[in-house]
Amino acid sequence: MFSTQSNLAKNGFRLLAASLLSCTAAVALAQTAPASTAIRIGVIAPLSGPSADFGVPMLNGVKLAVDEINAAGGYLGRKIELLVRDDEANPDKGRKASEDLATQKVMAAIGFCNTGVAAKSLDVFQTQKIPLIIPCATGTHLTATYPAPESYIFRTSAKDAVQAGFVVDDIVKRGWTKVAVFADNTPYGDSGLKDVIAALARYKLTPVHIARFPLGVRDVTADLKTARDVGANAVFSYSLGPESVAIAHGRKALGWKVPQVGAWPLSFPAYIDGAKEAAEDTLMAQTFIVEQRGNERRTAFLNGYMAKYHLKSVPAAIPAAQAYDSTYLLLYSLFGVKGTADGPAIKASLENLSKIYYGAVATYDNPFSPSDKDAFTPNMLLLGQIKDGAVTYAYPADIKRNLFVQRKKQ
Repeated sequence: MFSTQSNLAKNGFRLLAASLLSCTAAVALAQTAPASTAIRIGVIAPLSGPSADFGVPMLNGVKLAVDEINAAGGYLGRKIELLVRDDEANPDKGRKASEDLATQKVMAAIGFCNTGVAAKSLDVFQTQKIPLIIPCATGTHLTATYPAPESYIFRTSAKDAVQAGFVVDDIVKRGWTKVAVFADNTPYGDSGLKDVIAALARYKLTPVHIARFPLGVRDVTADLKTARDVGANAVFSYSLGPESVAIAHGRKALGWKVPQVGAWPLSFPAYIDGAKEAAEDTLMAQTFIVEQRGNERRTAFLNGYMAKYHLKSVPAAIPAAQAYDSTYLLLYSLFGVKGTADGPAIKASLENLSKIYYGAVATYDNPFSPSDKDAFTPNMLLLGQIKDGAVTYAYPADIKRNLFVQRKKQ
């Protein structure tokens, strides 16, 4: 089965290449560099440190796509070469890695899982005119740092404003209108808190309690008691995993049976494995749910991923799948370049992709434009729920909906 699914991906890429190679522009581009010259793409992710549980899957998703592309002949006979850097979830190290990739003259880059790390490096890519696709970090401001028409910063993850609004819409419909927000003191927590407050404001609501805490916190009992005493009927947590574990354990210790909700990190192994029974029934925004694979594209990706990395399941599937799709979108953009494949040309091609990419996470039909660098809209999200230590669908109806990969709502 693994071989069959891998061949599907390779054959699909060959068909795309054959189709696009008929274009005069693509033939002209092929003449700009020897076939033996590798295309260098930078990758930056937290491969060690506190965020490695989703940084490593991000890198693995990129590597899987590149292996498929190279096995199918690469791009116009040129292999893809990855220059990989570990940012360790540290903004200064991420900045140094970004500067290094710029000196290495990478054609484009895929990277960042942490909002704060990404924020400190964006100007490197913008100044050097190196297109960057962010497959993981979700801080809303990242793709709004520069005016959209000028920006070289693209994203295939659902930004916090989209995720927070999606979850708030759902909990308000359930009648959970007294929301306590627990957010860490990182740029990720800052961004998430701001977006949750804005989402609640659409319903003329405000948080009944706001708790802030540093990374690594192990006890938030005092804030949980305050939230309970003011009548909170939902806890919205915005942190990457271990801190949300502290919230879950604290609720259980208090015997306080209110739902914990949040963005996609609540589906990461760090939270599910750390919180164990206390994580049961947690709700979170999702772009990709492994259960009920549903269609050939997702099945091909998951089977290929498990075969390559010798796994029986795919933990942290979202960053892996989004990075996989990001890699293919970048290669699709190369086929649309007119003239020399430099940063400005790749940017223009990403903004005007001529071919639809049927990805693992979504159907990418004009995912970017000169005025919009985010590929995800709320209609593409699913609500996940933790049951028996795994993420499943909060609404059974979504199982059928997920058979059809969603497209961006223009």
